[in-house]
Amino acid sequence: MTTSPSPSVPATTDDPRPGTRVPDHRGRTDLDRTGLDLTGNPDVRVVDVELVASGWHVLRMTTFDYRGVDGTWTRQLRETYDRGNGATILLYDPDRATVLLTRQFRYPVYVNGHPDGMLVETAAGLLDLDDPETAIRREATEETGVEVGEIEHVFDVYMSPGSVTERLHFYAAPYTPAQRVTAGGGLADEGEEIDVLELPFAQALEMTRTGEIADAKTIMLLQWAALHGPFRPR
Repeated sequence: MTTSPSPSVPATTDDPRPGTRVPDHRGRTDLDRTGLDLTGNPDVRVVDVELVASGWHVLRMTTFDYRGVDGTWTRQLRETYDRGNGATILLYDPDRATVLLTRQFRYPVYVNGHPDGMLVETAAGLLDLDDPETAIRREATEETGVEVGEIEHVFDVYMSPGSVTERLHFYAAPYTPAQRVTAGGGLADEGEEIDVLELPFAQALEMTRTGEIADAKTIMLLQWAALHGPFRPR
């Protein structure tokens, strides 16, 4: 949506909805202020941020003015979903040429055409209040049972930049059977029920071609491993 811009107005300061001046159920406030202080792009002026929902994650409607290449300013609206940032890791055994993946039910893919919603993925999770490396070490142990040692940062990626703010931090690490200190499977009190899959790397890579692996982060890490990582041609 584009309209002629009008003078910028500050966001509402007396909004009584939870998550604004009043804490929401997670104790958060000022969720309608995010973006108002951005100055990195002189062609963008954030005008107003409306908090649409703050259940577990945060949905906002932001109004901003955008200056095009011809110098004309237009007013635009964008809805953004903020679920925090996350991290993911490819665990691989270079001696046995295997990778350790997970399989769990994902309702969003089930409702959007996946046959049973059981998605094969690399271990992953939200950062919460941790730094990316600490978070992915935690998630790897919870989901696969592996206590990660040496770790490699691969890249950081915005996975759905049109509407989701999340930046995902990608890692890879070798593992041995001795590093599987627990059975994994996720946290029962968070409703997680995760199967751990140990697959030959060649089979996992082929599964990206057949569609048996349809998760973007997993495909990216497997292709990285084949092109530039531990299973690249020597």
